[in-house]
Amino acid sequence: MSKFDPYEHMKVILNEDGTLTRLMHLPTTPATGESASDHAVLSKDVTLSEEKKTWMRIYRPAVCNGKLPVIIYFRNGSWITFSVANSIVHEGCNKLSGQVPAIVVAVDYRNAPEHRLPSQYEDATDALRWVNEQATELGGDFSRCYLYGSSCGANVAYHAALRSLDLDLRGVTLAGVILNQPLFGGKKRTRSELKMATDQYFPLPVIDLLWELALPPGTDRDHRFCNPMVDEASKAKLRRLGKFLVIGFGGDTLIDRQQDFVQMLVMNGAKVEARFDDVGFHGIEMLDPRRAGAIVSFVKDFV
Repeated sequence: MSKFDPYEHMKVILNEDGTLTRLMHLPTTPATGESASDHAVLSKDVTLSEEKKTWMRIYRPAVCNGKLPVIIYFRNGSWITFSVANSIVHEGCNKLSGQVPAIVVAVDYRNAPEHRLPSQYEDATDALRWVNEQATELGGDFSRCYLYGSSCGANVAYHAALRSLDLDLRGVTLAGVILNQPLFGGKKRTRSELKMATDQYFPLPVIDLLWELALPPGTDRDHRFCNPMVDEASKAKLRRLGKFLVIGFGGDTLIDRQQDFVQMLVMNGAKVEARFDDVGFHGIEMLDPRRAGAIVSFVKDFV
């Protein structure tokens, strides 16, 4: 039996200078533009930071009655891959905007290891400031602004929410945080990690590699960016963040961490709605349209 190679699993090659060569080239979809007449949801791209080469894609229903809630979305991609322009991400945001309905601001934050944490949190903070400054022009209901992320994007959404407490966001009110299969970790293995160490979709060696590539040099998986359970200073702030929706699936290698995270939120005074399904795996919405639709329904009910 050949030795398992997490780099091969992720279709990447680590270069001598610490960068990655990404071998998986996913299809992309352009924004529709604001004048497209044959789309139910319109989208446009805006620059977030020319220096950092970050940008956002903004989605809104072509026809809407009244002001819509605003969802700032942080994509998945395991820290090292994906873009908002990838068709699978674009289509998900398109459905989210049309079915909730909502204005969706999808943030294309920087990838690791070329840009390690906290670069992604800094990009999220930039996006929050941008939305705050553009609130009037966007035209949404900014008393109902939500941070939403999937997988590593959920990790970004959580840390962005914590950082928002130190920002002057007079133009928006953070009404809630939505975490879909949040990517957290820790040095001590959980039962689900040990049980599903060889999982077909998200095996433990891959998860370890992703943290190795994303965390600051010289740190480990008990760093607060990875393990929120050890971050005592942040726990005291949780009751100030409004309400949380946490979504997870029983076949996810990280399910125990996600459920422990929910307990931590509740114990520290946060209002939490948890939607855990015994059936499913990490990233199931990318392969199963029915589950993708169910997740959108959870978000719609929450918003």
